[in-house]
Amino acid sequence: SRRRMLKDRFRSMLQKVIALTVFVGAIPFLFGVRVCANEISAAEGQEVVKKENKWLDDYHKPIGLTYNVQAVLQTAYVWRGMSVGAANIQASANVGYGGLYLDMWWNVGVEQWNFKTFQPEVDFSLGFARWGLNVYMLYIYNFNCGFFDFHNYPDKGNRLELNVKYTISSKLPLGILWATRVAASDGYLNTTGDMVRAWSSYAEIFYTQYLPYDLSLHGAVGFTPWKSCYTKYKGDFAVTNITICLRKDWSLSKHCGMMLKGQLTINPYLMATDKSSIEWHSFNPTNQSINVNVGLGVYLK
Repeated sequence: SRRRMLKDRFRSMLQKVIALTVFVGAIPFLFGVRVCANEISAAEGQEVVKKENKWLDDYHKPIGLTYNVQAVLQTAYVWRGMSVGAANIQASANVGYGGLYLDMWWNVGVEQWNFKTFQPEVDFSLGFARWGLNVYMLYIYNFNCGFFDFHNYPDKGNRLELNVKYTISSKLPLGILWATRVAASDGYLNTTGDMVRAWSSYAEIFYTQYLPYDLSLHGAVGFTPWKSCYTKYKGDFAVTNITICLRKDWSLSKHCGMMLKGQLTINPYLMATDKSSIEWHSFNPTNQSINVNVGLGVYLK
């Protein structure tokens, strides 16, 4: 009886994952391919970007409709120093006009390497990107409560963030990111038993070095300035993320490419507070403070 119950639950979860992949994944992907094909034929022989000559403002100015679609198969899901899951497929579709854009990102993967629990997630971003500045609202939907449920749960629920990101220029690709949760799940109980909103914030300084043969080396250091979800609502300031990523790109056509990346992430906060987390936890990756991730992806642009 118990075995049959577990089998039914697994079948139900598998059906949800399949539905998520088809309706949330395939439709935006096919739409992006359709837009890509139409845009290529319409823009043949026309200039679609305008180059700036200023050293600190050398980004291409988006003119008309912009788009990109990508899908990546990865061995781990690591986000801002936190190990969120094991093997996964992550994809995104982005459509923009004149700097204003809408982005849809989704993850279909397993929570642990025993492949017993699936962890679907869909993120929506609405923002504006220009002159190296990117300001956007990020809505994270984890399927563990209603889509429009914005209650301040301590350990579950949706999240809404305000993000500000700035990169100096393509000639000096040094940048900074600041993200603060402004609504939904981001609370903890204080000593009197009241729910307190943490306003969990994350800051990151990053740099990308472009190398010959379409190689790039990306480094980032991230921290949380006060008690937040990134330290499980314990402590104060903490460095939560030191990341090094080496990426190789191949151009398959003018608007299509493929990439292979290898990434090493260290969480100094977890390493200092829980020395056992340095060990490899194959069936509980969220306890790890050192993570290695390998990803293979394709993209349209």
